[in-house]
Amino acid sequence: MSELVTGEAVALELRPAKLPSRALAVLLDLAVALIAYLVVTTGVVIATASLDEAAQTALSIAMFVLLLVGGPIAVETLSHGRSLGKLACGLRVVRDDGGPIRFRHALVRGLIGVIEILMTLGVVAVIASLVSARGRRLGDVFAGTLVVRERIPVTRTGFVPPPPPWLAGRFAGLDLSAVPDGLWLAIRQYLTRMQQLDPQVGWSMAERLATDLAGRTGAPAPHDVPPAAYLAAVLQERQAREARRAFGNGAAVAAPPPPAAPAAYGGGVAAPVGVPYVPPAGVPYVPPASAGHSPITPDVVPQPTPPTPQDEPPATGFAHPA
Repeated sequence: MSELVTGEAVALELRPAKLPSRALAVLLDLAVALIAYLVVTTGVVIATASLDEAAQTALSIAMFVLLLVGGPIAVETLSHGRSLGKLACGLRVVRDDGGPIRFRHALVRGLIGVIEILMTLGVVAVIASLVSARGRRLGDVFAGTLVVRERIPVTRTGFVPPPPPWLAGRFAGLDLSAVPDGLWLAIRQYLTRMQQLDPQVGWSMAERLATDLAGRTGAPAPHDVPPAAYLAAVLQERQAREARRAFGNGAAVAAPPPPAAPAAYGGGVAAPVGVPYVPPAGVPYVPPASAGHSPITPDVVPQPTPPTPQDEPPATGFAHPA
């Protein structure tokens, strides 16, 4: 197991691929590329039989560079690190921070691979992989990449705390189509590890992620919702949309009962039926406009007693920094 750290200072647990599986994937890729090279070269030679020997030699070199060098680079770029051999062996090339590779990463890996795999019959690549702590060859070192296992045994994953109940459905109208997978990954990793962070550090990380998420959705982050709760609510909305897309949009969803306000927001007191929840003084909250309720004054709902240090931690896991 290898623990990597993303740009958002979130640790990712990845399993670097072992040398035997990587070698098998390379052999499969080379076999496919060699077959394609032989077929295309034979066809080109037959089609250009009338050319002189120098022209045919130039075409053979061009086919070699195009298929045995450019082919793997194009495949890794378009598949985000999954070549045919790696796909068969359950492997994938990722960046050092765990994100998907781009063209420049595949280009560096492919060019250096010509030297350490094709020209030296893989001897240099094997030695570099054995010396490296994470099994990286020279192409991975210079490109800043890592080959990891995608098909791993099912293990216990980090618990993502649910958002406060009074945020359910509030972000149903957000456009999440422009949010990249890397940002979703960073948000999920932050939510699973936020209890392990210093409160001030965790709060600043949540603010940065919330700002990035709001910029991608085109709607400003609400000022009445703490950033960590905002991230959890939007992530839950994305998961709900994926579930509806997977199991059908016609499934009836029962309306949840009036939730109790979490202790992190002054709670433990259930919100009255028919009126929105009003948090205690010092924690602003604006009820959603779509709720259809008129604002109420603090004298309508009795103010709950602020939580004491002896109280149990909130079920959602969200709390303001000290």
